[in-house]
Amino acid sequence: MEVFKQLKEFYWSEKKYLFGSIFCLMTATALGLVYPNLLRYLIDDVISKQNFSVVPSLSLLVVGVVSCKALFQFLHGTLSGKLGNNTAFNLRNALYKKLQYLSFQYYDQARTGDLMSRLTADLQAVRDFVGFGFVQILNVFMMFTFGTLMMLSINWKLTLLTMLTMPFLVFTAIRFESKIHPAFRSIRKSMSTMTTSVQENITGVRTVKSFAREPHEIIKFAERNEDYKENNVTTSGIWAKYFPLMELFANLSVVLLLGIGGYMVIQQKISLGELVAFFSLIWYIIGPLWGIGFHINNFTQSKAAGERVLEILHQYVHVKDKEKAIALSADQVKGHVRFENVTFAYTDKQPALHKFELNAPAGSVIGLLGGTGSGKSTVIQLLLRAYNVKEGRILLDGRDIRDVTLESLRDQMAIVFQETFLFSSTIRNNIAYGVQNVSMEQIVEAAKLAKAHDFIMELPLGYDTIVGERGMGLSGGQKQRIAIARALIKNPKILILDDATSAVDMETEHEIQQGFQEVMAGRTTFIIAHRISSLRHADEIIVLDEGRIVQRGTHEQLMQQEGRYVETYKIQFADTPVAAAEHESGALQTDREADVPIPDQEKAAGQVAAARHAKIRGFAQ
Repeated sequence: MEVFKQLKEFYWSEKKYLFGSIFCLMTATALGLVYPNLLRYLIDDVISKQNFSVVPSLSLLVVGVVSCKALFQFLHGTLSGKLGNNTAFNLRNALYKKLQYLSFQYYDQARTGDLMSRLTADLQAVRDFVGFGFVQILNVFMMFTFGTLMMLSINWKLTLLTMLTMPFLVFTAIRFESKIHPAFRSIRKSMSTMTTSVQENITGVRTVKSFAREPHEIIKFAERNEDYKENNVTTSGIWAKYFPLMELFANLSVVLLLGIGGYMVIQQKISLGELVAFFSLIWYIIGPLWGIGFHINNFTQSKAAGERVLEILHQYVHVKDKEKAIALSADQVKGHVRFENVTFAYTDKQPALHKFELNAPAGSVIGLLGGTGSGKSTVIQLLLRAYNVKEGRILLDGRDIRDVTLESLRDQMAIVFQETFLFSSTIRNNIAYGVQNVSMEQIVEAAKLAKAHDFIMELPLGYDTIVGERGMGLSGGQKQRIAIARALIKNPKILILDDATSAVDMETEHEIQQGFQEVMAGRTTFIIAHRISSLRHADEIIVLDEGRIVQRGTHEQLMQQEGRYVETYKIQFADTPVAAAEHESGALQTDREADVPIPDQEKAAGQVAAARHAKIRGFAQ
């Protein structure tokens, strides 16, 4: 019962239903003991003595007992149902809350299908046992105790002889429990694996079809389905082995009763009515003991499920608020960010960042450039406190970010990820996700800044259009622009753009970048990008390689140095006729567009964008 002791906080608050259910079941069980006594009285005092005048009263008594028993059984079922469902409600909320606060480190290894299985099938098993299984097991002991005491009161010798096989029945039931529990845990693990397979296949169905891997996926699922089937077959074998044994020992008790009891009736040591009462009582005892296998089954399933649920509840939260953490307010934050000698590794192997140094004054724009695995995203993850730094520290306006609450820290930031995620909701709700009490006008203005308004208005229901799961139904560029609008409407002090325009075309990127010039004004901005055109206006560009800074400086400074930055520039602008000449002459332009004066209409567009952004900032303030 250790598992359920640890889950006590979730059902003990509903103890009124627990005790009420137990009382009703005990009362119904006690009323059930009236039947054997009525049978004994009917045979010995009514039929044998032909005292038929009491039959009407006896009939009314039977009706009354049956009605009362039915009433208490109804109340037991109602209270047990409330107990189980309220416990599941409390536990479900606790699990969901814990999942919200578990750090990125947990989700790096967690599987969606496994988590879904724990929140559904495992939680259901716990609910069934807490609501009904526990009280039923208690009822088995009550019926055995009450029944045995009544049998002893009739004839203690016959009781002891009849009970000879009971220890074997109990021993078999205990052995059954020890075998069935590991089997059910294996079933739940294999079910979780199979569920994960289905979830991944549905999520990645386009990839599967694009690579014509349907046969491979069918075989993979069949293998996991086979494992699930084999675990169920093994469990069925355990049932098939132990249940006939329990049935054998139960029926041996009846055989002993009929043989020895019949002989005692012939010898007139007990009456026929007492033998019939004994026969009724033995089934009153054997019935629950015979069904104890079902209750043990229920218990072991719920115990295995409870262990899996507790694994989530007991998960250590690696990133959390320290005691007396300070809650930042928007007017306190200026946006000055410093990384001081920061080293971090996801594993014990190669550090993702090594002695990283950065000073980003409030309102500055920092560009991060590097290949895959160079540490660009790690810088952002550490700033968000998705992970805690191993060495060094990160300061926001001179204060270590570990000294402030996570919620208030992240409230000052908005991020646009490279892999855009949209909720299955309306476009309006997706844009307004990060703020409260936002007006439709502010949503539209943010969408216009992100160059999303025009395509949104072309959709059937405009801003009320419901996007599919993970944004299905929209192109990659459209989803990215909605994500940009979601970040802009938050009006953060620190803006993070993680390759935010990678999924849009060059023309749209150029328009969005123009809007960003106004958006980034007055706020600290971090830009992760593979296109140098997205970084060239940054106050400082940091080039990373294997977690180390290999170059840093402005675009102009880096263009005059040999290194990865220039190499990347040459690759990206290889088709530009003036690219090589620009590098040789130390020119400051990065592409041909840089040599072209901005037309008047583009200046006007920039002024309109600034005005729109001013409206959004007015809302946040």
